[in-house]
Amino acid sequence: MAEAGLDRIVRAEDVAHMGITEVIRHMPYIYGEYRRLVASIKKRRPDVAILIDFPDVNLRLARELRRLDIPVVYFVSPQLWAWKRKRLRWVQQRVSRMMVIFPFEEAFYRARGVDAKFVGHPLAELPLPTISREDYATSHGLDPAKQWIALLPGSRRKEVHLNLPELLRTATILSNQGEYEFILPVASTMDGSYLQSFLQNATSNTGQLRIHLVPDARAALHHARASIVASGTATVQAAVIGNPFVVVYRVSPLTFALAKRLIRYPAEIPAQPDAHGNLPIAMVNLIAGRRIVPELIQQQFTAVNVAPALRPLLADTAERARMVADLAEVRQRLASDTDSSPIHQVCNAIDALLPRPADASGLISTASV
Repeated sequence: MAEAGLDRIVRAEDVAHMGITEVIRHMPYIYGEYRRLVASIKKRRPDVAILIDFPDVNLRLARELRRLDIPVVYFVSPQLWAWKRKRLRWVQQRVSRMMVIFPFEEAFYRARGVDAKFVGHPLAELPLPTISREDYATSHGLDPAKQWIALLPGSRRKEVHLNLPELLRTATILSNQGEYEFILPVASTMDGSYLQSFLQNATSNTGQLRIHLVPDARAALHHARASIVASGTATVQAAVIGNPFVVVYRVSPLTFALAKRLIRYPAEIPAQPDAHGNLPIAMVNLIAGRRIVPELIQQQFTAVNVAPALRPLLADTAERARMVADLAEVRQRLASDTDSSPIHQVCNAIDALLPRPADASGLISTASV
């Protein structure tokens, strides 16, 4: 957006922090940047505001915008359907149009009086990577005669710290068979040197395990035989590419206990707890309305559980064929139900809210995106 001419008043990456203590420590700076952004809005008085995800800031920012009578288009809904449902009233009061990327969200919002539109998921319209398996192997030092398993531990350091060690233990179990190699995409939010150092320290305890760091998650998922993916956007990436996978995740015991008490799904999302009383958290399972990929969360996330869950997806089994078909169904559900891309539909919604200047004849001029 900056390359397209956006004037950045505040950098989102400078105010985005995870964890209670991290947020508290940076609160004076975060609040100062927020006040600077609000002051800029009051001075410039934009014709329309486009808010993207980031609910802790954007829902409060929407209040300031509505006070100034500035229409608000919200793109990528906060997960109010999972928890913090009380914030729904803020959306009802402050958001002019809610543009959502998951199919069940439109029904959820419309049933609660919010003007919402499902526009499709941007990832679902991307073409598959074009690099061949042979060229991919050459570029990253992989053996094309072996099967490759992708490991996606998350895009933040805290996630890597909590998830990657168990993924490496799983890789060690699987590598004893000698027929697999492992690829680990480096997220754009992650420092590759940090991951390399982490791997060097970790693999000293896991024998001669070799992990190939690669730059692009989509290409890794495209060429991997199967994957182990931390819950998050990467699960949607794997689904739209059609790569069979197992979902894993681990947080602190306190965070998990709170989440288990707070997360409740509405009628628009059919979801049943598993044998351990855990509701599904993987977006692909929520979209499908049933558990199509295994979820190994918290205490169940161990190498001895993940390895046997992944093995059927590595061979030509009925389990693998069924999952490939289920993921294709999820991709179809994520696609836009019109000929317009998600971004073009958002642009059209914005255009409809812009004031129309009168031409010389006194008529109102119009434009389309």
